[in-house]
Amino acid sequence: MPPLPAPAELHATLVREGHVFLRRSDMLQQLAPHGPPGDWTAFAASWNDMPLDAYMADGGRYRRRRYGVFSAYADGSIVREAHQPHWQSIDYNPLNGDVARWFEPIPDAVGDSLQTVLRFCHATFSALAPDVAHWHVEAHQFRIEAAPDLAGQPTPEGVHRDGVDYVLVLLIRRDNIASGTTTIHTPDGSLLGSFTLTEPGDATLLDDARVFHGVTPVVPVDAREPAYRDVLVLTFRRTRPL
Repeated sequence: MPPLPAPAELHATLVREGHVFLRRSDMLQQLAPHGPPGDWTAFAASWNDMPLDAYMADGGRYRRRRYGVFSAYADGSIVREAHQPHWQSIDYNPLNGDVARWFEPIPDAVGDSLQTVLRFCHATFSALAPDVAHWHVEAHQFRIEAAPDLAGQPTPEGVHRDGVDYVLVLLIRRDNIASGTTTIHTPDGSLLGSFTLTEPGDATLLDDARVFHGVTPVVPVDAREPAYRDVLVLTFRRTRPL
């Protein structure tokens, strides 16, 4: 994919294709107008002490996560909401759906980096849906761990939709892992494309109503060392029109 330096090109690609893959350099260009980059080292370090996801219906102990909810308004403001459970219909998540899942909250100290990414997504998705006055935004910190005897599953529910309007997946770090390839599909399962988030800052944006996505399992490169994949996932769901 060629570089996408201008927001208009990014918007046009999302409208045309239903998804966009941004390399780190392009993503940094997109983020720059939306605030200071913040302390990426501290931001990435906030993934290091997350608790295990205790809701995995497959019994897996390979996923750690935190969660937060925000409201984003037409005037550009973004407000953090009271902590609440994450809920998905079983129609969208056949593994863990129809369960109110209480995850540890994302700490406020995560700070400027998260706010900049939120503002970028708000501006991007609002340009595609200018009638939306209020977005319900969910933020997920994920760490997927891999072991020699157990691959990590970034999408244990398989190829899926999230049941929202738009999704951002931003790579924070990958250490000592192989694979983790993202695949994009039509609703009937046909493959539209595939790519691998490899550098911190690589990202993909998805029109969740139009495309399905999945990520292949991750495995250690060196069985003697820790192996993991850290991502930030933001989902935007419209709540009411102007």
